Amino acid sequence: MKASRVHKKVSKNKIQHFDKYDYYRRAVQSPDSDVEFIWKTYKQTHKKDPQIFREDFCGTSLLSCEWVKLNKKNKSIGVDLDPEPMEYGKTNYISQLTASQQSRIQLLESNVLSPKLPFADVICAFNFSYFIFKERKTMLEYFKNVKSKLNANGMFFLDIFGGSECFEPNEDETKYKKFIYYWDQATFNPINNHSIFHIHFKPKGEKKFEKVFTYDWRFWSISEIRDLLAEAGFQKTHVYWEGTNRLGGGNGIFTKTEKVENCLSWISYITAEV
Repeated sequence: MKASRVHKKVSKNKIQHFDKYDYYRRAVQSPDSDVEFIWKTYKQTHKKDPQIFREDFCGTSLLSCEWVKLNKKNKSIGVDLDPEPMEYGKTNYISQLTASQQSRIQLLESNVLSPKLPFADVICAFNFSYFIFKERKTMLEYFKNVKSKLNANGMFFLDIFGGSECFEPNEDETKYKKFIYYWDQATFNPINNHSIFHIHFKPKGEKKFEKVFTYDWRFWSISEIRDLLAEAGFQKTHVYWEGTNRLGGGNGIFTKTEKVENCLSWISYITAEV
């Protein structure tokens, strides 16, 4: 695809282009915070800096870009099956890096289950993308493949979400300065935990763009994921739970813990060590 900027206005109230990836970035992603968490957590665990980073389900490769910006020795590998967001990332994000930084990013249009993927010090699967694996055997295969491609002292990072409100259809609305973001859980099947999610956007003064992104996932629990990681051969797993602010929402501070109180909605990190 030929990527565009957010949108090009042809009049005061009309939009010629709707840039779904830019809206997604502004509403959903925090690549600088994610990379900082990965870097600090690895260094605290192993008392040294990681260098080679693999971003599975990389999409537009924002994390990979942040990784090479963090240190001049860092290298990143982005892996995804969909060429469209990868091409967008090349045009809009990687192109903005220095020549040195660009030379340290490798993008692979490949399946994360492939046994031929490169080795890395750190591998991550963020934005809950691994929820696409609905069968236990497939998730176990993926985790085993990740472990086999981690260098000595390697670490695997995942994010995960849940909460009591995730067990029924619901729609959450978040207002930003120039648009409204909708996270729409359209279905939930309690027999197999399969769920359909949609993301909608409504730019200020414009129509609502429905089903800009759709996800057909299985809802996995923290305990299920940790059990699978252990079965895949990882020696240790840890959960980093997000704290709350005065209004009861997430405060962006994640602390390692083994006991928490459930809430309507939560996001956590899981780490696994080889």
